[in-house]
Amino acid sequence: MSHDPSTPPPAAPSQPAAASPITPEVLKSAFNAFKKRMKLTRLDQESRIGRSPLSSGGRSQIAGIVPPDQFPAAVWDELVKQGRLKYAGQGFYTLP
Repeated sequence: MSHDPSTPPPAAPSQPAAASPITPEVLKSAFNAFKKRMKLTRLDQESRIGRSPLSSGGRSQIAGIVPPDQFPAAVWDELVKQGRLKYAGQGFYTLP
């Protein structure tokens, strides 16, 4: 196949299409998944066998968690912008 020099080369694809806007349903689902994981993580830490049987069963010291990976980072960033989550650094988020 030969290329005719008088025809322009095919156009290079422009920037990828902008990511579709994040719907409120996705944000709600992600936030609920985050709260559930936070709750389960705290419960798991509080129910450790290694805790002293003489302790009063103190509260969990877990301040933040890595969010569920079923949702893209843009979802978590949007929840931070809305003030529903707080970025704690190094990929961890917490409830404000």
